[in-house]
Amino acid sequence: MTPVATKVTVDDLVFDVSIAGHEDGIPVVLLHGFPQTSGCWDAVVPLLTHAGLRTIAPDQRGYSPGARPTGVDAYASDKLVGDVVGLVDALDLESVHVVGHDWGAAVAWQLAAEHPGIVRSLTAVSVPHTAAFGWAIREDADQQERSTYMTLLRQQGKAETVLLENDARRLRAMFSERSPDDRYIEHMSQPGALTAALNWYRAMTNAFGRLAAVEVPTTYVWSNEDSAIGRAGAQRCGEFVDADYSFVELDGISHWVPEEAPERLAAEILARVNSR
Repeated sequence: MTPVATKVTVDDLVFDVSIAGHEDGIPVVLLHGFPQTSGCWDAVVPLLTHAGLRTIAPDQRGYSPGARPTGVDAYASDKLVGDVVGLVDALDLESVHVVGHDWGAAVAWQLAAEHPGIVRSLTAVSVPHTAAFGWAIREDADQQERSTYMTLLRQQGKAETVLLENDARRLRAMFSERSPDDRYIEHMSQPGALTAALNWYRAMTNAFGRLAAVEVPTTYVWSNEDSAIGRAGAQRCGEFVDADYSFVELDGISHWVPEEAPERLAAEILARVNSR
């Protein structure tokens, strides 16, 4: 079924949401990362809806023009999680399966840890449980090297200039050759959009690495050519899941899993959903 673009109001914010599948299908919320939009799931959604799922893919806070508040504090992780809780409630759903990639995975981990009643299962892609990731940033030299880019992204004003100058050359360079998409560059070039997206990084606190273990069935998908996420944190992820857990390593795939390996990712999502 063709996705339907709709708008969902949560508190005073209006989110652009792409919904596909039959209304009575099993609901799955798909959370994108930086610097993408819900469009990153375009190749995954048909595979899930064909299997009977109903997919709900929002452009998250800062990415939806109607949900782009100003100020770093507006992008604290509890607000990002609250948006998903509000979305589920606004759609009159009691619980959902949750899939998140990159920053969407970080939101999904916190959502599962703090609101297990509405999360039937979790499939996290690329970013491991944030306690495992936080440990790796503190203790693993390889992860420390991989995470140096965050220093730039947290510099207000400078990051925006550096990423957008010369036809967004450095922003484009974040993607692999297999996952370039001018849609994302155009979206991030909207007034205030890139600053809003970067505010996710700027609002990070030490609490990012102190999240409690999750107690919902979980699959973690990591790709071994991910330039941003190393093996150390990926392998520790399972220590922070007190439920059925599956670790899936994709060989030869970069960070951009939903676009580079949609068939494999969809299969893992369906396996996790069907295990409930």
